[in-house]
Amino acid sequence: MSGVATDMSAYWDRAGRVWVEQQALLDRLFQPIAQAVVDRADLRAGEAVLDVGCGSGATTFEAAWRVGPQGRAVGADISGALLELARRRAGEQGLEGVDFVQADAQTHDFGAGFDAIVSRFGVMFFPDPVAAFANLRRALRPGGRLAFACWRGPEDNPMAQVPLDAAAPILPETPRFERNAPGRFGFADPERVRSILAEAGWRDIAIAPLDDPTPISFDELMTMSLRVGPLNPILSNAEDALRTQVRDAVSAALAPHAQDGMAKMNSACWLVTARG
Repeated sequence: MSGVATDMSAYWDRAGRVWVEQQALLDRLFQPIAQAVVDRADLRAGEAVLDVGCGSGATTFEAAWRVGPQGRAVGADISGALLELARRRAGEQGLEGVDFVQADAQTHDFGAGFDAIVSRFGVMFFPDPVAAFANLRRALRPGGRLAFACWRGPEDNPMAQVPLDAAAPILPETPRFERNAPGRFGFADPERVRSILAEAGWRDIAIAPLDDPTPISFDELMTMSLRVGPLNPILSNAEDALRTQVRDAVSAALAPHAQDGMAKMNSACWLVTARG
């Protein structure tokens, strides 16, 4: 495994534990996006579907209900903590034909029997995205379908950028969202996405905006900003006084976006489809 891949594995080992903690909130916020992805994949009873970057399994479960007990839904993720939760949830729901595998989707051999590949925010982190999508294409039957959601830019998702801007004057170094690099907004440029998929051998590529208003309480928005977002690793190791200072600054910056304790955190994404 390369150094970059090792770093990504270590990152998701840490981040996965936070996502396990916040699983219920994340599933509720992003359920409409998972449903849109699965709808666009046009899954049918009895088909086999692979969910890339499955996390704790929400999109895998959505897919499993569509393909039914005679079908097969496999979730793949690099985080052991998230997969442990996904397996437990699958057992609690009594879902048949559902499996999970800890794997780097850029290099793992998934076989070649899937009818469709789906992903909700799981494909923007590949160190070599062309190699990753070429590998995933090999997992499909001829003419198989791809459908995934990825984030548009921070300018379209201000609730992601506002906390970082608020914390910047306080912290010695503030994380930045980078375009065209592995990370949340790595696929913000639709032409880059189109080029990656075409180079990896995909065809019939279509990219359309997908927006979900994502109503969220102010307390939940603070949790997303401080616990789930990129400020979390910094604040986890910070002194109490600094954490309090950052929390107060972020709260003040987000306050104008809330009314009666609720905020509209629009999730601005691309919905991408292609055929293998």
